[in-house]
Amino acid sequence: MTFQLESMARYVSPINPAVFPHLTVVLLGIGVFFMAWFFVYEVTSNKFTRDLYKELLVSLVASVFMGFGVMFLLLWVGIFI
Repeated sequence: MTFQLESMARYVSPINPAVFPHLTVVLLGIGVFFMAWFFVYEVTSNKFTRDLYKELLVSLVASVFMGFGVMFLLLWVGIFI
């Protein structure tokens, strides 16, 4: 059984490449917001008022948004990962 190139379906990305710039800006913007919130929280709190769960939650949200933002930035500039 041989496969013919013409009979194969072309791969279509689930996300339109035209929206990569918009996704990059939005996701990185949200990530920078949570990163700034984390930094302000760390600077303005002392060891008695810090909450480990809040720190972990804010840093996790920031890292997820920044990670996806960087991924779409790489896709936008043509580095396909």
